[in-house]
Amino acid sequence: MELILKKDVDNLGFKDDVVNVKNGYGRNFLIPQGYAELATPSTKKVLAETLKQRAYKEQKNIDEAKKQAAKLNDIEIKLTAKSGAGDKLFGSITDADLAEALSKEGVDIEKKYISIAGGNIKRLGQYEATLRFHREVVSNFTFDVVGEA
Repeated sequence: MELILKKDVDNLGFKDDVVNVKNGYGRNFLIPQGYAELATPSTKKVLAETLKQRAYKEQKNIDEAKKQAAKLNDIEIKLTAKSGAGDKLFGSITDADLAEALSKEGVDIEKKYISIAGGNIKRLGQYEATLRFHREVVSNFTFDVVGEA
């Protein structure tokens, strides 16, 4: 089944992508949830026209995303957390905590666009996260988790 995505769908594609999925997934999940619509010849023509009109605006968004990604080179983030014996944390550090710390430094990014390698962090140390500012601008960011003094 060929569909046009209306929203970004994890592990499938981005908004306005034409994707092939199994019939049940499209009919029972993507279309009823409003994530996609059928890719008929007329909707493909409409999509091509809107993508053509959006190309200029898209380049502007890409340039802005690249500026945001360039800010990451100057930033060094140390997240503090309570830790117990050894280097175990009480609780965990999530992508929401990293998003909050980045926004304090002037880099605004939603937590859903941050993916920490290995999921939640439960130990002290240095970690890497992948930040997606735009579908074409993805940046890796290294940060430290340190214990409270």
